[in-house]
Amino acid sequence: MSVDINSLKKEFPILNQEVYGKSYVYLDNAATTQKPLSVIDELTGFYKTYNSNVHRGVHYLSQKATEVFESSRDKVKAFINAPLREEIIFTKGTTDSVNLVASSFARSFLKEGDEIIISAMEHHSNMIPWRIVAEQYGVKLKYISFNEDGVLSFDQFLSLFTDKTRIVAVGHVSNALGTIHPVKEMIAAAHKRSVPVLIDGAQAVPHANVDVKDLDCDFYCFSAHKMYGPTGVGVLYGKKEWLEKLPPYQGGGEMINTVTLDKVIYNELPYKFEAGTPNVADVVAFGAAIDFMKRLGIENIAVHEDQLLQYAHKRLGEIDSIRIYGNAPDKAAVISFLVGDIHPYDMGTIIDKMGVAVRTGHHCAEPVMEFYNIPGTIRASFGIYNTTEDIDRLVEAVERAKQMFS
Repeated sequence: MSVDINSLKKEFPILNQEVYGKSYVYLDNAATTQKPLSVIDELTGFYKTYNSNVHRGVHYLSQKATEVFESSRDKVKAFINAPLREEIIFTKGTTDSVNLVASSFARSFLKEGDEIIISAMEHHSNMIPWRIVAEQYGVKLKYISFNEDGVLSFDQFLSLFTDKTRIVAVGHVSNALGTIHPVKEMIAAAHKRSVPVLIDGAQAVPHANVDVKDLDCDFYCFSAHKMYGPTGVGVLYGKKEWLEKLPPYQGGGEMINTVTLDKVIYNELPYKFEAGTPNVADVVAFGAAIDFMKRLGIENIAVHEDQLLQYAHKRLGEIDSIRIYGNAPDKAAVISFLVGDIHPYDMGTIIDKMGVAVRTGHHCAEPVMEFYNIPGTIRASFGIYNTTEDIDRLVEAVERAKQMFS
């Protein structure tokens, strides 16, 4: 790509430090990405110059805060090609977005004996909310299976539908294995049966172009902190017709139009689902993160990360006794592995001492680890600021750890 990655790294203060006396290599981007100065400056600038509550004030600061807050909504709308700005709901993150839909959908559309389809590969954030409503309403969860390469069975998915199927909830990309699921085809299949679909897009939006209009999904959830933005902010995209059908998730200020002692008239979209004072500063900074990604170009980000993934598969594959989990033909920039019989926590600790940050454990996807009969994996995940030299450092650290445990 045309961007000089080494120069780009200078925009990320946290990457320009030494850890344990070594230059820092950060390969835990699937958990959270680091933040460029443009995002940090936007966040501090908000508190320095126009901190105020939004929407209800007539004074200058409130008007200014409202303007920049709502401009972030417009940026999100354009970034995912949502048809309408009122279809963009700000939440605390992907988990909050899924919980909103699960709770509100259940209250209006689920009854005992109904069925929900999810995959056995889901992050706990897109599994536990549905487990909760299933227990509350006497609903059955049906799981899409996957094979050794980490590929969902489309035929088995189709076989799960019955006249009791009420919703499908599936991740766009597996956080544990990196598999890119054929969500457009899955959505089309569900819609043929008049079943709505929620997509957990936390691991997709940072790495590839996501067009919710083209996907035709009913709900799409993602988080700012995986997109070089701040923590504590996420998005629920929902088709207007569905958002209008769902009851409010939380009650309080902003989500009401009129309140008397006898009745409540709820606010219009999107505010119907944004109770209370929102996380104004971080939503504003999220807008700066979207600007950052647009400046680089999502297509350029995708190409760069795919090159890193291919290089990582090649270099790590040269290590004796390594086992890579998740070898789907379509993968995002995630590689999970184990070496010999070394526990992932033990190896991860040594890798950390070599100045390289990776994630170890079950990655909030315990059924995936159970499928492979392993305690967890070491996961390296890549972002726009990573280089092939970073991967070489990872390989060096893995080899060093292997020697120590041999």
